[in-house]
Amino acid sequence: MNKQDNRMNRRDFLKIVGISTAGTAAALTGCSPKESAETSAQNPVPTGKMTYRNFPPSKDQVSILGYGCMRWPTLPAPEKGGNVIDQEEVNRLIDYAIEHGVNYFDTAPVYVQGWSETSTGIALKRHPREKYFIATKMSNFDLTDFKSSVEMYHDSMKKLQTDYIDYYLLHSLGNTGKRSFQNRFIDNGLLDYLVKEREAGRIRHLGWSFHGSKEEFDKILAYHEQVHWDFIQIQLNYSDWKHASGRNVNADYLYAEISKRNIPMVIMEPLQGGRLSKVPEHIVARLKTRNPENSVASWAFRFAGTPPMVLTVLSGMTYMEHLQDNIRTYSPLVPLTQEEQQFLLDTAELMLKYPTIPCNNCQYCMPCPYGIDIPGVLLHYNKCVNEGNMPQSKLDPNYAEARRTFLIGYDRSVPRLRQASHCIGCEQCNPHCPQYIDIPREMQRIDQYVERLKQETL
Repeated sequence: MNKQDNRMNRRDFLKIVGISTAGTAAALTGCSPKESAETSAQNPVPTGKMTYRNFPPSKDQVSILGYGCMRWPTLPAPEKGGNVIDQEEVNRLIDYAIEHGVNYFDTAPVYVQGWSETSTGIALKRHPREKYFIATKMSNFDLTDFKSSVEMYHDSMKKLQTDYIDYYLLHSLGNTGKRSFQNRFIDNGLLDYLVKEREAGRIRHLGWSFHGSKEEFDKILAYHEQVHWDFIQIQLNYSDWKHASGRNVNADYLYAEISKRNIPMVIMEPLQGGRLSKVPEHIVARLKTRNPENSVASWAFRFAGTPPMVLTVLSGMTYMEHLQDNIRTYSPLVPLTQEEQQFLLDTAELMLKYPTIPCNNCQYCMPCPYGIDIPGVLLHYNKCVNEGNMPQSKLDPNYAEARRTFLIGYDRSVPRLRQASHCIGCEQCNPHCPQYIDIPREMQRIDQYVERLKQETL
C-alpha cells in the first residue's frame, strides 16, 4: 500500500487515541515514580516550608514551584472516543499542591488538546480565589485576527471560572512570518487591547513566553519601554544555559538581558522535558555521589530556582511522586553555591556527548494527520541513547542485548501503526515545534535505524 493511502483524519485519530498521548508520553518524562518513591521513603514531604518570591511593586508572594498544567493524567474512555482527563486525580494533585504551598498554576488553551483550562478551572474553583494565581496564554498561533483572539481570551476566563487572570502571556513568541509577534499582536491591535485589559484589572500581569531567535527576542524585549512587561517566561536549565539546541537561545543570554530591565522571570523546561531526570547512568552516578539522598531531578530544579530574578519554576507533574519530590526540593529551596553551579555546567558538557533529540513532550506537534505518535517515538529514542542501548555495529560488545532492548521497547511504547515508518514527510508538524526540530527528518532517520536493526545490517 502506498503511504499516501494511510492518511488518517483528526476524527479517526481521536477515536483511536483521544488525548492519550498527553498521558502516556508524560509517563516517560520527569523524575521517575520509582526514583521519587525511594526518596519519599527516606524524607517526609514538608508542609509550611515552601519558598516564595516577591517582586515589588507587585504584592504577590509566588511559590517558587509552579504547577505546569500541560500533562494532566488521563483515563481510558473508549465510549467518548479515546482518553479523558482524570478529573478526580487532577483535583487530588491540586489539593495536595495547595496544601503544601504551591500557588501558581500555568495552563493554556492548547494544552491537553484543549482540555487543560477546563480541568484546571474545575479543580481550582474548589479553593478560595485568593489562595492561588492563574496563568494562561493567548495561543493564537493560526487564528490571528482580532475577533478570534479576543474570543480565545474570554473563553479562557470562562473555562477557568474566573473573572480575572493573574498572569497572562502572549504564547510562544520568537517566530517570524505568519506566527510572528508583529502579525499576532501588533498589526491587528491585539497588544493594545490586552494592555487596556490590564489597566481595567482583568489582567493583573502581562507577559510573554519565548521560543525562537535572538533577533526576535531582542525586538520583543524592546517593547518593554512602551508596554512595561510584568514578567517573561523562558526556557532555563543547566544544559540550555550555554548549550541551547536548535534555534533556541542560550539561557544565560536571555536571563542577563531580562535582568537588566529588572523583569521577573517564569522558568519553563527546568528538566528539558524530562531529559535531565533521564540522564545516562554515569551522569546519575556523578550526581548521586555529590548528593545520594536527593533525586537526580532535584539538581535541575535547584539550578532553575537559584537565580534571584526567577519568580517561579514550572513543572508538569503528572504523578504525585513528581509533585512530592519537587515540594521537597523547594521547601525550602537551598540555592546552589557557585561551585555547585559550575559542577552542573560541567555535567552539561559531559552530556553533550550523548546526541539526544531536544523533544520536550509539549505535544504541540500532535495530532499527526497520519497517526504517528511523534513524542512517543522521540522519547523512546532518547531513552535508549541515555541507557546505552543504541548499538552502532555488530562488533559492539553489548550488540545483541542492546538491539533486543531497543526493538522490543519500541514496539511496547509505540504501537506499530503509530511508528516512524508511517511518516510521509508532509511537514505539518514542523511549524508547531517550539524546539525547531525537523521532525520528518528525525522520523526518517529513526526509521532507517530501526530497519537496519531489524535486518541486522549495522
